[in-house]
This record gives sequence, C-alpha cells and structure tokens, in this order.
Amino acid sequence: MEKRTLYYWSRIYSAQMQKGMPYTELAKTIAINILNFRFLRETERFHTTFHLYEDQEQFPLTDVMEIHFMEIPKLMDKWEQRAVNPQDNELERWLLLLEADDHEEIRKELEAIAMRDPVMKRAFDEWEDLSRDEKKWVEYESRRKAILDEMADVREAEIRQQKAREEGLLEGKLLVAKEMLAEGESPERIAKLTKLPLEEIEKLKQQLH
Repeated sequence: MEKRTLYYWSRIYSAQMQKGMPYTELAKTIAINILNFRFLRETERFHTTFHLYEDQEQFPLTDVMEIHFMEIPKLMDKWEQRAVNPQDNELERWLLLLEADDHEEIRKELEAIAMRDPVMKRAFDEWEDLSRDEKKWVEYESRRKAILDEMADVREAEIRQQKAREEGLLEGKLLVAKEMLAEGESPERIAKLTKLPLEEIEKLKQQLH
C-alpha cells in the first residue's frame, strides 16, 4: 500500500515536467486515499496527512508533495460514538455521504444539511436521478459488484497467504522438533522452545522409534 501510494504520488508530480520546464512551475501534488479498511494502527484519527521531512530534526524538505489518508471504518466508529459533526465539518459531511446509502440515520442527517448546502443538495439530486434511471442504476450496481468482488478476492488471497505462512511455520517447527528429538532433547523442552503442543512432540517421538 505505502509503495503504491508513493509511486503514483511521485509519478503524478514528475509527469508535469516538460523539456526546459523549471521545477518552480510544477504544481503541488496531493494524493488523497479514501480507504474502506483500517490502515494506520498508530492513530485512531480517520484523516491523516503526510509530508517529506528530515528524519532526525523533522524539518520539511518541500511542501509541494502531500499524502492524505481517510479511513472510513475509523470515521464510522466516531459516528457511532457521536464524535463527528457533519453539520459544521465539510470533510466529515462528504465522507459520510459515501456511507449514506447503507445507513438511514446518516442519510437523514445529510438530507437535512442539504437543505442549506446547495452543493450537497445537488449531490442528492444526482443520486435520485441515478436511482430513477434504470440503465444507470444497473451500471452502478455492476461497478459496485465488481468492486466488492475485487475486495473479496483480495481478502481471500490474504487469507491464503496467511494460511501458507502458518503452514510453512508449522513445518519448520516440526522439522526442528524432529532434529532436537534425534539429538536426545526431552519432549518437554522441545515443546517449550518451539511452542508446539507436547502431545504433538510425543507423536513425533513415537514416529522416530
């Protein structure tokens, strides 16, 4: 995730460059990542911003590149705790709009805000137009299903990778246990060092005899 973000961030910035163009003419590049999963474990803030800083003294290298992460699950936690205020905070308002279709309470509050916010009113009007247009709705549902399918595939791949790592770790522990048994180590000591169940060590010992 971090490598992909930095790659596209730097690529967008450098793509502005043309032959003979001075660096001072490059526009500030801001990468905005809206995530439907928890990404940064170091904080419960749903919106974090990153720049380039010197490691020890923390002075900025440049202000022309900036990365934002907006983690929807953290925002929803704060919504449940009533720790957000979409009435006064535009960012919270628009991020919550992404969840309005699945949360009636959020939708009602944002509809009330739309009565005095012409931009959000337009967003709701566009949504209503989309809902009434069967062709557009089918296209929307098709895109939504594709996104959900992709998320499911990614999650399944992560589960398979985790399972493979765990199986590889177990095989490694069993191999070590066999070698220690062959060297005369006690099952109790092997179980303590490898964290394998004592019963498993005893089975291995029987197989070696």
